[in-house]
Amino acid sequence: MCRNIHVLHNFEPAATDDEVHAAALQFVRKVSGTTKPSKANAEAFDRAVAEIAHITRHLLDDLVTTAPPKDRETEAAKARARAQVRYGRIAEAQAS
Repeated sequence: MCRNIHVLHNFEPAATDDEVHAAALQFVRKVSGTTKPSKANAEAFDRAVAEIAHITRHLLDDLVTTAPPKDRETEAAKARARAQVRYGRIAEAQAS
């Protein structure tokens, strides 16, 4: 999965439309193999992003869980710690 697409389900507060759109954009970029489509493909690209964002919002609204909602700050701190370990190891390997 693309590292730029984050889990959006079961957070308090719920995922915003901007977060859903960003995930849809990353998905379409990954599938199409381009970050900026040509003028000839721009309409299809934008339509795909809009449709995927729309269906993603429906999915998030319909999902049910018994787990308590996750805290955004806690999850962000965990991600920062994982990145520090990942990139710290890379820096150490390059220094050797």
